[in-house]
Amino acid sequence: MRGKLLMLAMQYEITLPADYDMGIIRTRVATRGSALDGWAGLGLKAYCVRERGVDGSPVNQYAPFYLWRAPEGMNAFLWGPGFRGLSADFGRPAVRQWTGLAFESGDLARTPVVATSHTSPIPPDVDPAGVIEEAVAGLVAGDGVHSTALAVDTRNWQLLRFTLWHDEPQDDGVRYRVLHLSHPELDDLPRGRHW
Repeated sequence: MRGKLLMLAMQYEITLPADYDMGIIRTRVATRGSALDGWAGLGLKAYCVRERGVDGSPVNQYAPFYLWRAPEGMNAFLWGPGFRGLSADFGRPAVRQWTGLAFESGDLARTPVVATSHTSPIPPDVDPAGVIEEAVAGLVAGDGVHSTALAVDTRNWQLLRFTLWHDEPQDDGVRYRVLHLSHPELDDLPRGRHW
């Protein structure tokens, strides 16, 4: 058995009106994004947005994505002033969480500009272990990739693959623009398979 490994993935999506000025979100991230640059227990936070009519998006959305290295860091964020402030401004969003399965890094020296997200169901008549093993084996950080994570939601039996890209992505998942990346404990996220 390897040493203690932990990674928790988390995302909330705040869908905004079609005519919402996304400059408000850009300003919010530019002025407040650095608050998590040194957050204990946080591997990374990608400040993601989708804009209606850009990259095929049908919506305006603020959808930050987190990889936590420690539950204490996640809890301190969710029960602290940052998330309370976001909830006061936009209403409390539903927060999705996944158990980390694997993480791979590419060129971490370059800042990602785009993220893609894929979710896929694990059918009830299929052994989830085989599906997960296959997904982990296929998780690589190739050309243009900053990092990529695989996680599972065991309540709904869905796999999530989230990838940060330096340039335009080479896949067709849900596409986000990355406005800022906080990565205080990125180097401490366990690489490879997490069991």
